[in-house]
Amino acid sequence: MKTSTEGFGSGLLGVLIFSGSLPATRLAVAGFSPLFLTAARALIAAALGALLLVALRERRPARRDLPSLGVVALGVVIGFPLLTALALRHVTSAHSLVFIGLLPLATALFGVLRGGERPGAIFWAFSLAGAASVAGFALTHGGGGSVAGDTLMLAAVALCGLGYAEGAALSRRLGGWQVISWALVLASPAMAALALATEPGGWAAIGSSAWVGLAYVSVFSMLVGFIFWYRGLALGGIASVGQLQLLQPFFGLILAHAVLGEAVSWAMCGVTMIVVACVAGARRYA
Repeated sequence: MKTSTEGFGSGLLGVLIFSGSLPATRLAVAGFSPLFLTAARALIAAALGALLLVALRERRPARRDLPSLGVVALGVVIGFPLLTALALRHVTSAHSLVFIGLLPLATALFGVLRGGERPGAIFWAFSLAGAASVAGFALTHGGGGSVAGDTLMLAAVALCGLGYAEGAALSRRLGGWQVISWALVLASPAMAALALATEPGGWAAIGSSAWVGLAYVSVFSMLVGFIFWYRGLALGGIASVGQLQLLQPFFGLILAHAVLGEAVSWAMCGVTMIVVACVAGARRYA
């Protein structure tokens, strides 16, 4: 019980940090191209992760861990950041955030395929109910949608769920922050090449808000959030703790309203209560 509680507490901190990712990305893509933003945020986080690995004298991952680290890098270092940055050129951050409510279902599915977990039927019922609530909110109240943006967000959610589940399974051997740090280091050569190929032509024209967005997604979204998130998934279970992601769209919408001035409706408050109930039920029966 103590391990489960610690897992949920750590996972909730991760979700709170991740909730600012899409509003911050929305700020950043106003000054940087999606390709450069993806590369830059990964390189900054990789530098910080490498410093931690060296300072704490962490052992190198075994050769058998490299494929899994590659999957983590594909999902959360490259795939999700790039696809969401591209999506945010077509949709508002408020609209994109509601798709994050589908992440718990994606994470749970990949937790079964990659992590060997076997949650029961009641868990799946709560998980599907939560996902359906968020999907219904997206269709009726999300606003600012487009086919291209929605398709990119769905692809981003699928890759992110894969990266979360793979990283959580691997963190049981390597540790949570070590997994994301090694994944960032592994991806850094490709990200360096991409950054050089896509760097902005005029740095002086980039606004301060874009720099703030880049700083947030580089330090918090790409590294600090994962320290708490992978620890939570490893301690509390991929499928169970993953349900906390149902809360992320609503935390993010509050931030989108506060930072970007995007509207928050009463419908969001009602769906939030349903989502909280689904998270509690899924945790009980995971």
